[in-house]
Amino acid sequence: MNEAIIEMSAPDRLPFLYGMYRWGIDVIRVIQRIESPWLTALIKGITALGTEALYLPLILFIFWWVDEKRGLRFGILILISAWINSVAKDLLKQPRPYNFEPSLGLAVESSYGAPSGHAQMSLSFWIPMAVWLGEVWAKKKRLIWAGAIFFILLIGFTRLYLGVHFPTDLFAGWILGGAVLVLWFIPGPRLEKLITSAGPRIQSILAAIAALIMNGLYPKDRTLPALLLGFCLGYVLMKQRFPFSARGEIKGKRPGLSAAVLRCVIGLAGMAVIYLALRLILPGEGSIFRDIPSWGAASSFYELGRFIRYGLLGLWASAGAPRIFQRMGLAPDTAVQAENTDSGISPGSDS
Repeated sequence: MNEAIIEMSAPDRLPFLYGMYRWGIDVIRVIQRIESPWLTALIKGITALGTEALYLPLILFIFWWVDEKRGLRFGILILISAWINSVAKDLLKQPRPYNFEPSLGLAVESSYGAPSGHAQMSLSFWIPMAVWLGEVWAKKKRLIWAGAIFFILLIGFTRLYLGVHFPTDLFAGWILGGAVLVLWFIPGPRLEKLITSAGPRIQSILAAIAALIMNGLYPKDRTLPALLLGFCLGYVLMKQRFPFSARGEIKGKRPGLSAAVLRCVIGLAGMAVIYLALRLILPGEGSIFRDIPSWGAASSFYELGRFIRYGLLGLWASAGAPRIFQRMGLAPDTAVQAENTDSGISPGSDS
């Protein structure tokens, strides 16, 4: 084993970790007996489905086309779960299998090992999804749950195959994800009712407090608190000024597949423009003003710039994009309907 890893995991103070690491490496070696180039390429594609590359677009699709309230809940759940995972990784500072045996590393990650983010996020996302879909399609409930459990286990298997996690990393991720879900399903609904009844001002203050606490406890990453703040503030703004209904009728008809595709294209394109434009303008290594003193990668304003960028992305997702959908006739424009009602003009009036 690579002795340099001692500084990362401190097994000199916790000798039992050596035994755990050895057992995990033996398990990975057994799994990698089936290794082949085509299988590795397939596994890398599957494991990518356990990241935000799948969850965030799915959540946005739900918010923009299926159910905006459900999309908000999923968004908050995933962002909080991801933040908890980041904090836990940085506290534990556990190595990955290839830190001991480089030959096991069929992929490389930039973060610490335990708890597995893929394991935690897949459990945090697919269990609530199975609960929801099981209610919608009661006759297919068993099939839905079987699919969710299979996908959770499959994502875990890909992490072992690629040599980026010990089995115990997966267990830790599932346990932490399970703890998040217990809090989500038990006190969560009651807390949601209290927040919903508190009014927009209190809701905005609570979102700001949550982001402040997240930044204070874990200042190394401003991304998740900013996304959470922007997403929640945007939702409050949207509900107060121009209520957006994902499945609301347009001229007496429910939006079809073409409307869903256009919403996703416009919404994601808007996010790309915001991200790239602010990356070019705000402080950081990608800024076109990086040669200006205090504006490059070492700028003291870099983290502030990241917070602004991701906060605006969250705001666009829950408020900006829905308003554009309404303006383009891709969603019912409740603001216009309210103005017409206040003016004494009904949708069917000739005056």
